[in-house]
Formats: sequence, C-alpha cells, structure tokens
Amino acid sequence: MADKSVKILIANRGEIALRVLRACKTLGLPSIVVFSEADRNTLAVKLADEAICIGSAAAADSYLRADRIIAAAELTGATAIHPGYGFLAENARFAEICNDCGLVFIGPSAQAINLLGDKATAKTTMQKAGVPVIPGSNGVVKSLAEAGRAAEKVGYPVILKAVSGGGGKGMRVAKDSGELLDAFQTAAAEAKAGFGDASLYLEKYLVDPRHVEVQIIADSYGNVVALGERDCSLQRHHQKVVEESPCAVLPEDVRKKMTKAAVAAAETAGYTGVGTAEFLYEPSTKNFYFMEMNTRLQVEHPVTEMVCNIDLVAAQILVALGKRLPWKQSDIEIHGHAIEVRVNAEDPTRDFAPCPGKVQFYHAPGGPGIRVDSHLYDGYVVPPYYDSLLAKVIAYGEDRETARRRMLMALSELTIEGVVNTADFALALLQDEHFVSGKFHTGTLQELL
Repeated sequence: MADKSVKILIANRGEIALRVLRACKTLGLPSIVVFSEADRNTLAVKLADEAICIGSAAAADSYLRADRIIAAAELTGATAIHPGYGFLAENARFAEICNDCGLVFIGPSAQAINLLGDKATAKTTMQKAGVPVIPGSNGVVKSLAEAGRAAEKVGYPVILKAVSGGGGKGMRVAKDSGELLDAFQTAAAEAKAGFGDASLYLEKYLVDPRHVEVQIIADSYGNVVALGERDCSLQRHHQKVVEESPCAVLPEDVRKKMTKAAVAAAETAGYTGVGTAEFLYEPSTKNFYFMEMNTRLQVEHPVTEMVCNIDLVAAQILVALGKRLPWKQSDIEIHGHAIEVRVNAEDPTRDFAPCPGKVQFYHAPGGPGIRVDSHLYDGYVVPPYYDSLLAKVIAYGEDRETARRRMLMALSELTIEGVVNTADFALALLQDEHFVSGKFHTGTLQELL
C-alpha cells in the first residue's frame, strides 16, 4: 500500500520502534523515528527514513514531551503518529493533541482511552455490557471504612488497586480485616506517587488464577475481530515474564465465551485499533472475570502474530488510516502454539536489579519457528534511563511441546556478552515441571523465586 501522502512518526524507542518501523517499510510508508540523546545510536535511528532528536536522556525531557513530538511531526511533515507502547501510548490528552493538530493518532480515540483507562469506570461499563467482572466495590473506595464495607460484602482476601494504575503499581492484597489498613494506605501512597492519583477500588482477590487475555482489533466501521487468546500467568510482581498462545488449559466452551466477552467489551467502548481484553480465569470453576482493557499494542503481540499469521502492527496502521478490516471472525484460524520470553538487562541473582552496559557481542538464535525482536547489535550501549527489555524471543511449533523445545534451543543459542541478562533464568524456568506440565498460575513464579 505505498501512499506518498502518508508519513508516520514513531514516538517510541528500542525494539518497539524497530518493530513499527519494519511494519511501515512492509506497507511502503515513509517513517520518522524520534530519539533522545541517549538513543542517538540505536538501530531504529540508523534504519529510519528520517530521525530527529527531541531532548535529553530522561524520558520526561524527551519521550514524554508531547510538545516536542508534535513539533518533530510538523518539522518532518508527518501525517500520523504511532506511540508504540509505554510512554504516551495510553495518554488520552496526547491522542487529543494529535487530532487537534491534524495528525492521525495510531490508537483508539481519546474517549475510549479515557473510558477504559479509568479501571473503576471500565468495570462499570463492562457490567452494563454483560461482561463478567470480579466482585468488588462500586467504583472508588473513598475511605478505609468504605473499603472495609466493600471487603465484608465480597469476602476476604481482597485486593486494592489504583484507579489510574498499571504495571503492578498501586496494588496491595489484604488477607483479612487486620491487613486492610496497611494495604489501603500503602496502595494509595504508591498510586499518588506513581500516577498522581491516590484513588483506589477494591476487588475480591482470586487465589491461584490464570491471567488470560484476548487480542482484538476493530476498525472505524463497527467491525471487531478477536485474534485468539494469550496466557500471561507467569509474572513477577505483576510484570509478565513468559507469554504463550493459545492458553493450554482453556476449555473450548470457555474460550468461546471469553472471546465473545472481549468483542462485547470493545463494541461497548466504541473501540478502534488494536487492544487487549484481560481476564482472570479460575480453572477449578471455569469462571473468568474482566480485569482491564489495554488500549495499545502489547509487548507480547508476536505470539498472536505467529499463531494467526497476521502482521498485527501493519493491520493496526491500516485501520488507523481508515481501512476496513480484511477479515470476519469466521476467517480467523489459530494454528500451532507460540511462546515468548522477555530477555531483560537484569540480574536475577540480585533481585533482578537493572544492569545497563555495553553489549560486547550479540548473537541472535535462528532455525525453524524462531523469531527475535531486538534492537541490539555489537557495541550497543544499553542506557540506564528506560525499561530493561533487550530482546523478545519467540518460538513457534505445531504443538506446545515443540514450541517449548525450540525455545530451549533458542535461549541456549542467544548470546549477549557484556550485559547481565535474564536469558539463563528463562531457560531454567521453561524446564521447570510447572511450565512443562502447564500447571501454573499468577503466583507460581513468585513462589519459585
């Protein structure tokens, strides 16, 4: 689809900037990459059609500066902005600013981001749509006493969550009324510090659930399609470590209900673009509950691409440019199994402390069914200012065990010298009996550490 009138500015960094850049090249669309002073020598900058510096190393002075990103778009003649994930990707005000400046925001509308970004409001919206939600408070709990009443109603254990939260911050569990005060105060303080909003809501805390999410994509003509589900249950402090598609323990009848619920969630919110409906699933009861809707591209989108054989980022761009979805739900078929491992610049022996530094030698694995999304190269300096993701290793096979064995091979081949990383940790994890058997839950990884 080469359209010389379209020019996309990529307002992100690292492997995601490179991923979006490659999608643009696939579509024949010119693109610009913005960068901070710390990212001047990144691979995305080297490969982009154009690149422009927008500030110093700190994200607050570069990637979070909407004014500088808009100025870069105007200077380079960009017509659309892709925010990637993180930074301004789920910032409704940024989406509004893009639209006000005549730029296409490659993501959902500001209205949808606002509706789904406030988790308490999103929960109420899903209830109205008939999507099952976790029992909890009716919106924000404004005081400890109100939290106590809500907790007694749904029953302990409960979890307090930041309304404006994400990434596991502003979340605390109370096993009984004696723990509620500390949980309430700590979660509120974390929420205020991390998001500028101390508002909390309360939910029943599910013991040993699976974290299962459904990928959706919607166009501006009312068409919504679900692209299968991902199991993201292996987490550390609510941060995903390993993801796979499809979920190995999801019965077909539950899969159909969850898919229907995800589509209903998107339709109710008037959603456009790619998004992810996240659920908690209880294998013992076969019940599932809506958690939240991520209004952006997900880190783990490659496993969906592998089992659907769809370029999700290219499709996201086309939908944002006004194209209709080329498929109906009946056209979507899931083939085989895919597993993704995140390799971070962290030291597992020191409580996963960040380990920035210079990559002395980098070798990416290969072979049938192996994909690596990474911005590394020999001599690249991993900066200390941003997240620690170095590479995403994805393995595909006709079944789960084939994908797992290919992943073991890939992780054994992956070489990142000079920077301490989590590849060996992941290699051991995928050989653990819990992963091999598929019998794990959201708390399994924490129990193993």
